[in-house]
Amino acid sequence: MTEADVKQLIITIVAPLVADPEAIRIETKRDTRFLNFNLTVAKDDVGRVIGKHGRIAQALRTLVYSVRLDDKSLRARLNIVDD
Repeated sequence: MTEADVKQLIITIVAPLVADPEAIRIETKRDTRFLNFNLTVAKDDVGRVIGKHGRIAQALRTLVYSVRLDDKSLRARLNIVDD
């Protein structure tokens, strides 16, 4: 999968969970081992994305982490940014 495919996957999963899907932002940042996808949603929607006891967030991270990128030396990782 490409970086754009992973972004679209995250948006497709998160959009139905939030009240304001227009506020979804995903920034990517590379480091030596990971391609980090930093997810930002509206302040009121952070709890919806994290879920009770972090279950939704953990499920999202598991899905994203299981993705195989075209660059096989990198793994995908999802970070939920709470400002």
